[in-house]
Amino acid sequence: MTRVWTLPTLLALCGALAAAGPTSKGSPGTAVVVLLVFLALAAVNSPLVFPRSVNAQEAERRAEADGRPIVFWRPGCTYCMRLRLRLGRGAHRMHWVNIWRDPAGAAIVRAANDGNETVPTVIVLGTNGERSTLTNPPPAEVKKALER
Repeated sequence: MTRVWTLPTLLALCGALAAAGPTSKGSPGTAVVVLLVFLALAAVNSPLVFPRSVNAQEAERRAEADGRPIVFWRPGCTYCMRLRLRLGRGAHRMHWVNIWRDPAGAAIVRAANDGNETVPTVIVLGTNGERSTLTNPPPAEVKKALER
């Protein structure tokens, strides 16, 4: 659990250190701007930006019941962030699995990507029960899958 907060915490601490220089030189405005930039980066990389994660088993159970896609992600992944931001409110209609918190989810991602933990990996269930796996898909493709 602490691993997901490592990057946001480091960004916040680096921001505080970076803001200390302008503050000591008598430039509080610059210090505030620097701190706010680092805090924004920390917020964007925090798990709070993503919908609540479930484990892979629960995500698969829910996906079979409602047909919604499953997104495997990890904190700090810029491609996951891009997908999340481009999906907008639609992201909350998907099942998100944090592979750093769920070893079974990480195993599913490795199985789908030749042993690599490449994220985001999206599993879409078809109308006939077939599964298709999309690795680092364009957000428009995921939106289409969500509309089905």
